[in-house]
Amino acid sequence: MTTTVSDVDRHPVDRRPPALQLVVGGVQHVAAMYAGVVAPPLIIGAAVGLSPGQLSLLISASLFTAGLATLLQTLGVWRFGARLPLVNGVTFANVAPVLAIVQQHGPRNALGIVYGATLVGAALIVLAAPFFSRLTRFFPPVVTGTVITLIGVSLLPVAVKWISNQQDSVTPSGLLLAGITLVAVLAFTRFLSGFWSRISLLLGLVVGTLVAWPLGEVDSSTLREAPVFGIASPFHFGTPAFELASIVSMAIVMLVIMAESTADMLALGEVVGRPTTQTTLANGLRADGLATAVSTLFGGFACTAFAQNIGLVALTRMVSRYVVAASGAVLVLLGVFPVTGGIVALVPQPVLGGAGLVLFGSVAVSGVRTLTKASFDRPVNVTIVAAALGVGIIPIAAPNFYTHFPSAVQTVLDSGISAGCVVAVVLNLVFGQRERTPAAV
Repeated sequence: MTTTVSDVDRHPVDRRPPALQLVVGGVQHVAAMYAGVVAPPLIIGAAVGLSPGQLSLLISASLFTAGLATLLQTLGVWRFGARLPLVNGVTFANVAPVLAIVQQHGPRNALGIVYGATLVGAALIVLAAPFFSRLTRFFPPVVTGTVITLIGVSLLPVAVKWISNQQDSVTPSGLLLAGITLVAVLAFTRFLSGFWSRISLLLGLVVGTLVAWPLGEVDSSTLREAPVFGIASPFHFGTPAFELASIVSMAIVMLVIMAESTADMLALGEVVGRPTTQTTLANGLRADGLATAVSTLFGGFACTAFAQNIGLVALTRMVSRYVVAASGAVLVLLGVFPVTGGIVALVPQPVLGGAGLVLFGSVAVSGVRTLTKASFDRPVNVTIVAAALGVGIIPIAAPNFYTHFPSAVQTVLDSGISAGCVVAVVLNLVFGQRERTPAAV
């Protein structure tokens, strides 16, 4: 391909790789986040007693709307979309309040109330985006680096759970598959070059899955039972209903989502070498709100950035937003044709866990790299980082630590990222230094 002046002038985020890299890179991103995007609808569907067929539609709706949200974030429309390599999907932050609504109102009426509260929350995000984005002036390197590090550390237990198949202890076969996958990813990264090195994670997943097959660790039932075509019609799972207490609960969740999206976009800006401005942040948050509103239309839930894919960008250095846009197109196809999602679901969780150790560790390394920009000659910076990391690790080390607190408080504190972020921002506000930046639009 002939390199033009315009290609050279473009930031790597805005360059369009060849078609093969787009497709393979997109599939690699989907493989990294697929388990995360289908887990919330699985939990919620089981809680409301959906039949297997209805549950399949709910999962398809989450995949489909995650694809639309990812396309909006990466490509952008007017003032919606960060135009960064940012994968979006259903957030786990929404699961706890949804289950509380189910318990309070019963399975029959719950989803309609959930969708009504989520629609109001989506409008809140869109309206609050330009104001919330001004918080970037409270995010110098000492804060940003701490938050990025916490993102990586908070994700590592997810990889560990994958390795143990969501159990308290790991089986020898699970540990073997995770180890083989981990070694494969490291070997491909070290000994391959160019394009092949950038898809080392995908190659590692393929190797791990091929090894798992003769061991009987690959579950093909999902592929056999998945329908070829299926997408939920608008409001298939319930017409939005508006109930005040549920709206208040979901509004708190939306604030947590905005805080985590802010941290993720700041982290991604550091990884790709294009610091996130207030305008970019405001556009990204608006996209979260619009995507969440559209998601409720098709039976999905609140959407936000997937931090694990930030680790993939850091690991592979495939920073083009068009690669992630391709993953959005793949997610749309998975949502419309559930049988294709069954192919992705063939990858055993221990295999995902082995790759996840490198993937999520890469995010933590990016945070450490950002922290090197802060001056630790100032003792107060050491204190800020130490306190924020300590508070952020509490819900990771002890998931039930805040059980006796009100649910609204738990929503914030049970996220190590949000809790650590709040501590870092407040301590820096009181003791540290802030940067002045222009207002968002």
